[in-house]
Amino acid sequence: MSPKGIHFIVEASGCGEVITNVSRLQDILVEAAKQANAQVWSVSFNKFPPDGVSGVVVISESHLAVHTWPEVNYMALDIYTCGEKSMPFKAVEYVLKAIDAKRSHITEITRGLDDNDEVYYHSFVTWEETLKKNGSL
Repeated sequence: MSPKGIHFIVEASGCGEVITNVSRLQDILVEAAKQANAQVWSVSFNKFPPDGVSGVVVISESHLAVHTWPEVNYMALDIYTCGEKSMPFKAVEYVLKAIDAKRSHITEITRGLDDNDEVYYHSFVTWEETLKKNGSL
């Protein structure tokens, strides 16, 4: 019963000003993909008035996506990877530290489970973290 992939849904609160910087966020997510041992295929980021940023990094193993609300210091992060060599939690940790988030609410979804009957389902666990001053969980 090996999963097809692991999907992290992250709510990051108390983020630093970096979430307004489109080029810096793009660099952070590309590096996060590398931290997850993923191969980057394409990158698309945009800034929206007045300061929000949305972006996606398409990887061989699936994707990393982000949307920010700087006016409330909030960022939504979505990281989905498949493959036995992927390490998506390393990407989550890297991003949270890089954006200087103060708190996070994380849901980990194990996707594509089956009982050898090809009827697929998922399971999930969720938790909240107060991040240390250095950004670690």
